[in-house]
Amino acid sequence: MNIDGAAISSKTEPPSSEPISFIPVKDLEDAAPVTTWLNPLGIYDQSTTQWLQGQGPPEQESKQPDTQPDSESAALKAKVEEFNRRVRENPRDTQLWMAFVDFQDEVMKSPGLYAIEEGEQEKRKRSLKLILEKKLAILERAIESNQSSVDLKLAKLKLCTEFWEPSTLVKEWQKLIFLHPNNTALWQKYLLFCQSQFSTFSISKIHSLYGKCLSTLSAVKDGSILSHPALPGTEEAMFALFLQQCHFLRQAGHSEKAVSLFQAMVDFTFFKPDSVKDLPTKGQVEFFEPFWDSGEPRAGEKGARGWKAWMHQQERGGWVVINPDEDDDEPEEDDQEIKDKTLPRWQIWLAAERSRDQRHWRPWRPDKTKKQTEEDCEDPERQVLFDDIGQSLIRLSSHNLQFQLVEAFLQFLGVPSGLTPPASCLYLAMDENSIFDNGLYDEKPLTFFNPSFSGASCVGRMDRLGCPRWTRGQNREGEEFIRNVFHLVMPLFSGKEKSQLCFSWLQYEIAKVIWCLHTKNKKRLKSQGKNCKKLAKNLLKEPENRNNFCLWKQYAHLEWLLGNTEDARKVFDTALGMAGSRELKDSDLCELSLLYAELEVELSLEVRGAATARAVHILTKLTESSPCGPYTGQVLAVHILKARKAYEHALQDCLGDSCVSDPAPADSCSRLISLAKCFMLFQYLTTGIDAAVRIYEQVFAKLNSYVFPEGSGKGDSASSQSWTSVLEAITLMHTSLLRFHMKVSVYPLAPLREALSQALKLYPGNQVLWRSYVQIQNKSHSASKTRRFFDTITRSAKALEPWLFAIEAEKLRKRLVETVQRLDGREIHATIPETGLTHRIQALFENAMRSDSGSRCPLLWRMYLNFLVSLGNKERSKGVFYKALQNCPWAKVLYLDAVEYFPDEMQEILDLMTEKELRVRLPLEELELLLED
Repeated sequence: MNIDGAAISSKTEPPSSEPISFIPVKDLEDAAPVTTWLNPLGIYDQSTTQWLQGQGPPEQESKQPDTQPDSESAALKAKVEEFNRRVRENPRDTQLWMAFVDFQDEVMKSPGLYAIEEGEQEKRKRSLKLILEKKLAILERAIESNQSSVDLKLAKLKLCTEFWEPSTLVKEWQKLIFLHPNNTALWQKYLLFCQSQFSTFSISKIHSLYGKCLSTLSAVKDGSILSHPALPGTEEAMFALFLQQCHFLRQAGHSEKAVSLFQAMVDFTFFKPDSVKDLPTKGQVEFFEPFWDSGEPRAGEKGARGWKAWMHQQERGGWVVINPDEDDDEPEEDDQEIKDKTLPRWQIWLAAERSRDQRHWRPWRPDKTKKQTEEDCEDPERQVLFDDIGQSLIRLSSHNLQFQLVEAFLQFLGVPSGLTPPASCLYLAMDENSIFDNGLYDEKPLTFFNPSFSGASCVGRMDRLGCPRWTRGQNREGEEFIRNVFHLVMPLFSGKEKSQLCFSWLQYEIAKVIWCLHTKNKKRLKSQGKNCKKLAKNLLKEPENRNNFCLWKQYAHLEWLLGNTEDARKVFDTALGMAGSRELKDSDLCELSLLYAELEVELSLEVRGAATARAVHILTKLTESSPCGPYTGQVLAVHILKARKAYEHALQDCLGDSCVSDPAPADSCSRLISLAKCFMLFQYLTTGIDAAVRIYEQVFAKLNSYVFPEGSGKGDSASSQSWTSVLEAITLMHTSLLRFHMKVSVYPLAPLREALSQALKLYPGNQVLWRSYVQIQNKSHSASKTRRFFDTITRSAKALEPWLFAIEAEKLRKRLVETVQRLDGREIHATIPETGLTHRIQALFENAMRSDSGSRCPLLWRMYLNFLVSLGNKERSKGVFYKALQNCPWAKVLYLDAVEYFPDEMQEILDLMTEKELRVRLPLEELELLLED
């Protein structure tokens, strides 16, 4: 057709002088229509007529060449032949076999490479069963050639989950474990498999399975199983499995058993009598049983002396019993469990159950001063027998692991010891959403207090989702238990480790002060502040702590938080005066000066000049050989120049040493971190934000090339890991400085966004960086850039944090949209389509759960359930709850959430908990009796 609307024909016709009233349609053939009884009007074409006659087109016409699928098919066939040839030539190459298995997905996506008949092509393309059968056939061929390959057998078991019954699968797993009892990674996978099988799951079964696993690995480590030697890293893996068992028991509500495991391990590790040290683990455990059953106080209990002292005394005829003071035995005022009987039954049960969880996490022991016996215990489940813990006791010969045991115990009790759970059980332990809380980061970006718990609740807490995780502390008996643990373990360590324990204790008390400040509870704040100061002074009075700058720093920070700024300055000045002329060599001294300077900078935005001058004075004096004195006035420009030179030289020396030493010494790492942070703040205060950023870029460029050399992947050596932690710490300082600068002056968001994006690609598991990223991106009107970034990270990173924070970012955006739509409580017309966000969040949840770590993360399921309930979709929510139980049947918080969301199903949910042996502290029968009283 031409531009005027006239038809264009291939036949040339003389142009007509008359105007045409319609556009003629030219037929391909100008033949007259043929009419038949099937085509009476002559309007059907040839193929339609043939179809009406029940005929097909001629064979040569039906098979028209389709070059593209043919070429694709040929390429795939060539690949299949290539794989077959390679596996024939290298049948021992397990990686090649695995690649061949993965390749089947690609084959099945292609248009019918294996299709036999027409129509079957589409069916087979969609047939999951065909893919699985094909993969299984390949794996069986692979296992024939590699009988000892655990990876291939694991891949087969994972595949057979789709085909076999759970009982058959368990038998196959048991065979595999029997053949490889020394393989810790296999044990880990086997335990997770059994833990996640809802149909065969019960708490007692899995608890005894953990015991069997740890006792078998102990026998392997001792050399008792001659056929299987211990593999490298067995002790570390056993410790990780022990922690996994403790978190499993905590999450199932059996907190008494978990606490008893830690108590037993402290005695078994640190207070072992010399006479049993040379025995194998099994023999040592047999000797430990009489001590456990003796009624002797254990770790955390009043008067605990340890297994060794008890054994010595038994040899001499036993202890002389001294009647304790009666004053110490004031019973704690028992909280009234049911405060309001008019509330719905489910609310009363939830409140009472959570209250009992919180108060009864310590194992019950008969109090001999009150002439109690085991029969006096109202709830037999609160008593822990030796059979419950004996099999899980392991020997820790590594001093580092022994210290980690103490740190893990303290973290378990709610003390921020700084220990992150091992990667194998990190996401299993995650069950509360404090990872999204910014705390005081927004108010004080430089000095915010971030006690990290990595999303794992402390013992006794089963709070509802969204309840803020601040360190509130335990009840009176719980606090006494924690104090007793500190008093017992502190003499076992010295040097840095003892300093770390003191630091954790003081940090725990300060966290409670911050909680009181946050809740504006003045009465509690006064008593808590007083107790905290008393502890700090007592710790600093000890001879080995007098020059401990970590503790001085904590004490000064406490005074500052309590509003005693002048007293805090005196403490800082005293500590700096004691340091003498260490200059920039002591990392603890640098950290002390850094905090002092940061607090001064943040003190008041109104007196910006004076506060800055004080901070510059502190950071300048740090570089001088003379002791740091109190602030006298503005620092001279010449002193600032000298200080800058001193920082530059010290940083160059530190970076130079870092590239020479391998592995990197811990002192060198901590010195580089504190020095770079001090120099960045100094440059920021004296020159500006760009100068501080340049220091960060200089350190980043130097260390990044060292950690990730050109052409290699991520650095995996111990040295690379330590320098990665240095980069991470300096990146946090860099982003904090940028946030502070944006708070006090006008500055674009792009540099901070760019810095966070760059850092998160390297550290996708860093929760502090993710919190910052989500918060700043939430202010942006365009979500596409954030979504692209999250998509990039989730594709490459194995960590679960990118998924969790991607979901949180979308939920914040949804909340923002809803706020706009419901302005002043009125419904207004939606300008942004809300449904897209809902579907996007659901898709993110579903994708996050495709990985093993995601499907077994109780926090992720809790968030998904909470989100669906908030949409009002009750039936779908119930479906997700039962799906969550298929993957995490041990997580008591999921059942408690379900009671809250589906009150009508309360009886059914509690019956399910009882059937699976989860801890129900208040049975419904007892609730009825309490309500009748």
